[in-house]
Amino acid sequence: MNEDKEIRIAGIVRESIVDGPGLRFTLFVQGCPHKCPECHNPQTHDFNGGQIVSHEKVLNAIFDNPLLSGVTFSGGEPFMQAESLYLIGKEIKNKGLNLITYTGFLFEDLLTMSENDPYILKLIKLNDYIMDGKFQLENKTYDKTFVGSSNQRRIDVKKTIENNFKVIEKDF
Repeated sequence: MNEDKEIRIAGIVRESIVDGPGLRFTLFVQGCPHKCPECHNPQTHDFNGGQIVSHEKVLNAIFDNPLLSGVTFSGGEPFMQAESLYLIGKEIKNKGLNLITYTGFLFEDLLTMSENDPYILKLIKLNDYIMDGKFQLENKTYDKTFVGSSNQRRIDVKKTIENNFKVIEKDF
């Protein structure tokens, strides 16, 4: 673990049951270019907001709870800090926890973006699931577990990779 690496975060939830299956630690990163109307976390939009913390501090908070089944990266927009989250995510996966990332980007757009930032693809591949797509108020739903609007997809990353990156959705 690189102890001098840092990440800008908006906050954490040490125990969540709404950000993916099982008992999860949720890390909310700071900074988002999407600014979706009626966003659930508008305080995370400002790229200069939140606080800067070390990767070590984040990982210690996660590993402090032996009952966790996984970690969720949310935001803000996690893929705007892909390198930091990849480095943190590697440690999480090494401890046997599952990983979910929420993003306002479409999965296909992330693949294109990864041509300029290799950490985006590395972070994608670490995930078990990616919840993609901007929140759309006109498509708000309570019928699709773990997402807020019907346009958002719950992507099974491993199956999608096996399917030559053609998206395979997960039904929770």
